[in-house]
Amino acid sequence: MSITEVPFSQLLQHSRDTLEKLEENRGRLRLVRRDGEDLILESARRAEADEEALSGVAGLLIGLANTDREVLNRVFPAAFPWMRYLPYGEAPEFITEFIETAHACVGLDTLMPLSAVVAAWRVTASVYADEDLLKTLTVPHDEADYGEVPEPDAR
Repeated sequence: MSITEVPFSQLLQHSRDTLEKLEENRGRLRLVRRDGEDLILESARRAEADEEALSGVAGLLIGLANTDREVLNRVFPAAFPWMRYLPYGEAPEFITEFIETAHACVGLDTLMPLSAVVAAWRVTASVYADEDLLKTLTVPHDEADYGEVPEPDAR
């Protein structure tokens, strides 16, 4: 899905034109900023529709998980092809975590936690897909103590 981009300054300087563009673009624009993260401007109607859709999809997934888990085991790999690299038994864990997180996201009004779940499982799958990396991460290392690890810088 393509989203129209406009400079953030256009919103500030030509708000009427920008809002017309918003309407022309199905209620969503990307505001490109030079000094920070881009922003998405969307109509309340669109945001409410997205929230309603998420709520419905989460409900459907929970219903399927409680009645026909086999369907989920077949359709999730079509949506997330990288699941084929997860070790046996971990795919159902991903599906469960995805569904539970999607359901929780409805109450939070954000999909960020769901995005984090998908990203974490995709990284896990990519490790298993790379034999050299998997070996490096799973082979026992020497028992030497290399000292204290400093706290990461939280910037």
